[in-house]
Amino acid sequence: MSNVKYKRVMLKLSGEALAGKNGYGIDFEVTSRIANEIKELVDMGIQVGAVVGGGNIWRGRNGENMDRTTADYMGMLATCINALGLQDSLESIGVDTRVQTAIEMKEVAEPFIRRRAMRHLEKGRVVIFAAGTGNPYFSTDTTAALRAAEIEADVILLAKKVDGVYDKDPHKYSNAKKYDKLNYIEVLEKGLQVMDSTATSLCMDNSIPIVVFGLDAPGNIKKAVLGEKIGTIVSK
Repeated sequence: MSNVKYKRVMLKLSGEALAGKNGYGIDFEVTSRIANEIKELVDMGIQVGAVVGGGNIWRGRNGENMDRTTADYMGMLATCINALGLQDSLESIGVDTRVQTAIEMKEVAEPFIRRRAMRHLEKGRVVIFAAGTGNPYFSTDTTAALRAAEIEADVILLAKKVDGVYDKDPHKYSNAKKYDKLNYIEVLEKGLQVMDSTATSLCMDNSIPIVVFGLDAPGNIKKAVLGEKIGTIVSK
């Protein structure tokens, strides 16, 4: 543990990342690989919380002709499906896991209770936070920032399909510049798509650093926890 930079982490996974190359639904080869990387952290004594998006199943903006609140609640339920899928992959390799939801569904998961979540983490269990904040108009990025503050996480590990933060879309522009370090104000002023502005502000107010890195390369989660130079770090 002496070479570990962060002892309690919040891992934020996009729903699209779980879809793999399919682009939709859950690719269990992907969740299995992620689960094995999380297990490596748990075996090192690191406490792991996780938030998973729901974009591989439903995105609020898909419901353009729907009531926004209804569309957002549908997205929250999508995150619960992903959380249960990740939980299954973790428990299949012996990682004790709990899913806690902001919308009560006691037959399949625990309700979010901060003290209980903290106790699970202290006992070495991975806690997956699902159903967003339980409120419409808030993203899963904001959920990750809020839950990270509540469980007193040392860092948010923001796993994306892109290997860091760029000044413009690297998939569209070959001259896109990658940032190694940024502060919160730069992210907000430049309008960089790290997290949404609410989530970024919440991290800034609570001094929670964000490490943005690519999920596709195996071992990146561990490298981020060890503090190796990877992706982009957003901090004070």
